[in-house]
Amino acid sequence: MARASRPGRLITGRRSSPYLPIIVALLMSTVVLLMLVALGIFSLPVGSKGGPHISRHRFRRSAFESKEEEERGEQWTELLSWEPRAFIYHNFLSKEECEYLIKLATPRMQKSTVVDTKTGKSVDSRVRTSSGMFLRRGQDKIIRTIEKRIADFTFIPVEHGEGLQVLHYEVGQKYEPHFDYFHDEFNTKNGGQRIATLLMYLSDVEEGGETVFPSAIFNSSSLPYYNGLSSCAKKGLSVKPKRGDALFFWSLKRNGTKDPTSLHGGCPVIKGSKWSATKWMRLHKFELGNPL
Repeated sequence: MARASRPGRLITGRRSSPYLPIIVALLMSTVVLLMLVALGIFSLPVGSKGGPHISRHRFRRSAFESKEEEERGEQWTELLSWEPRAFIYHNFLSKEECEYLIKLATPRMQKSTVVDTKTGKSVDSRVRTSSGMFLRRGQDKIIRTIEKRIADFTFIPVEHGEGLQVLHYEVGQKYEPHFDYFHDEFNTKNGGQRIATLLMYLSDVEEGGETVFPSAIFNSSSLPYYNGLSSCAKKGLSVKPKRGDALFFWSLKRNGTKDPTSLHGGCPVIKGSKWSATKWMRLHKFELGNPL
């Protein structure tokens, strides 16, 4: 009689831990985060206890960047505030670009005006005592390069932007707190409402001349440079002018309504002078014509 074969033994490995997938996922996330930090694409928040947390996003230059971009120095973005939504693009313009805009505008400077809320027309006002002029959008190669850069950083098409306005503030000159969005229907016929502003600083200012947001939801005393601000700038969230830097902020909330915390002004220059260039951006395409 044939002998019955013995059933084979079932060989099994150790039972895997139910926590293994979770541990692997956490390790992979940590590795990815460390790689991003090493590449400079992401950095951890910094700031004093109880103060603002500033995010610094650095971007390495590629081999294809132009000589002009190399001359701008290290570019990084600083989150300034969420109410209003405001950011600083450090080293947005090169020294040469700042000097070019000043040289281009100087022969055509005139007393600055404001928009009348009833008629929509430009009128003289004591609330704005600077001098300024408009450059036509796409006026020359350098202007087109700057406007393309603005579109790349803000994700707002070039065609939605007004022409650059170059401004000059001498000692004692200022711009009282105001909104950049319109209160009248006349100025929204071409391009719709102003939705955002980019303010580029073309010069340093020895003292004063800060941009202040008096209605910002922010503890201004927590700013690391608070003690160096003028009395005007200590009344809200403030930015000290630095040549090449650009302040970008939204005038509308994410739901499309007007943002009252976007109220802002230019503090009086106390010592030195201040040069800046402003780009206002519209909801729709802004047709070129006579500057506002």
